[in-house]
Amino acid sequence: MRPVDEAPVRLVPYDPSWPSQFEQDRALLERVLSDWLIGPIEHIGSTAVPGMIAKPVIDIMAPVVNLMASRPAIAAAAEAAYVHFPYRPDVMHWFCKPSAAYRTHHLHLVPFASPLWAERIAFRDCLRNSPSVAAEYAELKKKLAAQFEFDREAYTDAKAPFVQRITQQALAGPEHHRA
Repeated sequence: MRPVDEAPVRLVPYDPSWPSQFEQDRALLERVLSDWLIGPIEHIGSTAVPGMIAKPVIDIMAPVVNLMASRPAIAAAAEAAYVHFPYRPDVMHWFCKPSAAYRTHHLHLVPFASPLWAERIAFRDCLRNSPSVAAEYAELKKKLAAQFEFDREAYTDAKAPFVQRITQQALAGPEHHRA
């Protein structure tokens, strides 16, 4: 049973407007978070992979020095209509927009060069560069979206073994990628 305020898992075909939606928010976030950013803001997640089916939510990862020093950025992100939630507070500051019930964007403030930062970039880049891995991931997502339509957390948890395996291969180097 899903919480009343949580949208079901709905996958949609790739939307060519997703990169421009990211760019629009990236520019806004660069302004409101400039005091805490230490590198480029990245488009991550399935909407960052051309051709990939996805929940229509733009995932954005912004690099900060560390979580403690970037705590004031939580209030600054609210100026860009991002709502903070203490999801995985040991590794990131996490936000959604415009609300938990209807999400169009997720924002992850992550320490730059942390394991989470490296993993998210490696996974995204592997999906972008390996059509067979991207196709396998798309099939898994379809199956899990049907199985966990009303439980976003279970959907995410069920994808984790695949994501971890591909991320480890990507971090190990190109000789470990499947064609």
